[in-house]
Amino acid sequence: MRLLADLFLVVGAAFCLLGALGLLRMPDVYNRIQSGTKAVTLGALAFLIGIALLIPGWWPKLAVIAGFILLTNPIGSSTIARAIHIAGIEAWKKESWKSEALKNPVVQRVEQDS
Repeated sequence: MRLLADLFLVVGAAFCLLGALGLLRMPDVYNRIQSGTKAVTLGALAFLIGIALLIPGWWPKLAVIAGFILLTNPIGSSTIARAIHIAGIEAWKKESWKSEALKNPVVQRVEQDS
């Protein structure tokens, strides 16, 4: 049982790490919300399962926490995305990124050198 609990804890840590990397690597705020919400939700649930396997007496408390996470994460992320959309922030487009990058003199110089 200890090995299975440790496996869930490692999987939870990996998903939380991937969610954090997604926040850094995604090009716009909409993609960042998606990567952060989905990966961190799965990571947190894996953590809770790992803890529940280690300490079986905590099942009821951990089930309530898991229900709270499953309820609030999607609602919170969709509310934030809606507020961003209402504020007028547009989604990332590959063409717009390239045109913005070409305005940067450092990028232009690198492209000329190659």
